[in-house]
Amino acid sequence: DTRVDIKVVLLGKEYVGKTALVERFLHERFVTGHTYQSTIGAAYGSRRINTSNNLPVVLGIWDTAGSERYESMARIYYRGAGAAVICYDITDAVSLERAKFWTRELQKYEDRCKLYFCGCKRDLAEADPTCRQVGEEEVVVFAESIGGRAFETSSKTGENIDRLFRQIADDFSAEPSLLSNTFGGSVGTAGPANSGHSFSLHRGGGSNRIGGARGGTGGSSRCPCSN
Repeated sequence: DTRVDIKVVLLGKEYVGKTALVERFLHERFVTGHTYQSTIGAAYGSRRINTSNNLPVVLGIWDTAGSERYESMARIYYRGAGAAVICYDITDAVSLERAKFWTRELQKYEDRCKLYFCGCKRDLAEADPTCRQVGEEEVVVFAESIGGRAFETSSKTGENIDRLFRQIADDFSAEPSLLSNTFGGSVGTAGPANSGHSFSLHRGGGSNRIGGARGGTGGSSRCPCSN
């Protein structure tokens, strides 16, 4: 079964923790270490989950590259997305500005796409409140002002990650007409013919298995980082 009900795209500045978020959701793991693998182009994975009403829904998830040099490629992957998880690092104020950039992009080009803001690395702020550069309430207010939702997550502990993706599934199951019921698919629709727990990094015409999540480093964050 290669059905994908909801195409979900992850957007955000590099190093904020997008790949670690997906690794935790798909594989329930957090890979630590000093090796950081930047996403090139986009990576794809899918998972079947049950909504709060016990309806099975398949999420097809595109993890896009965060570097600005791949910005034009990200536009290819968010085309036709039903939901966007716009990620930022709560220990990096600049990453929130980048999240707002992607918000404007989606409002302009994919105005039917539902928006979910994800503040990554919550565990860092809990361990050391001085690390926090983005207030949770600030993002909640912003998200609500444009009809979106906001969450803070930790890929290290798993906090709120299932809650985030289950909320996406619940929102779409409440409006059955939004479910795509796309089989197979392409970049412009739901995703490649993958099912279950899969995650591949696509480079050029082929695909390479991801060797590990973004762990251990945190890019520009001033705190010892998890993703």
